Amino acid sequence: MAKRTKSWSTLALLALAGIAWAQQAWVPLEQRLSAQQLHEVGLTPGQLALLNRYLREADAKAPPVGTARRETAKGEAQDDPTRYIGLDAERIDGKVEGSVDGWEPGTVFVLANGQQWKVLKGSIKLRRPLQDPEIVLVPGLAGRWFLQLDEDMPKARVYRID
Repeated sequence: MAKRTKSWSTLALLALAGIAWAQQAWVPLEQRLSAQQLHEVGLTPGQLALLNRYLREADAKAPPVGTARRETAKGEAQDDPTRYIGLDAERIDGKVEGSVDGWEPGTVFVLANGQQWKVLKGSIKLRRPLQDPEIVLVPGLAGRWFLQLDEDMPKARVYRID
């Protein structure tokens, strides 16, 4: 089990290393890692070749460093050269379809724009149900999102499921 955890940790480091290498031309994993690191990961030659192919293709499609794609409130993708990866989220103003009387983990909110958000953490029971309430989805650190009905009420930690 410890070896499997170590392998996943190494793979996670490989993914993060891709960000650091983004400014350089494509370099295969065999040249990025030592023989010991490659042995620890435990990939077969076929798996290593496939992973190299996927990373090379992703590198070719990636926008230049310092740019990112962001989603507008209407769900449309848009290039934004002034934003940086991981810092490109903006609040989403929307409207929930239907009645909302509260939430708990597992509750799904369907927005008027078609997006679906599921509650991960937090619960509340409203005194009276709200019909088609206006909401704000607020980005947090590390890709977290929070659904807010009213700024004076607790937020629900949510994630997008559509």
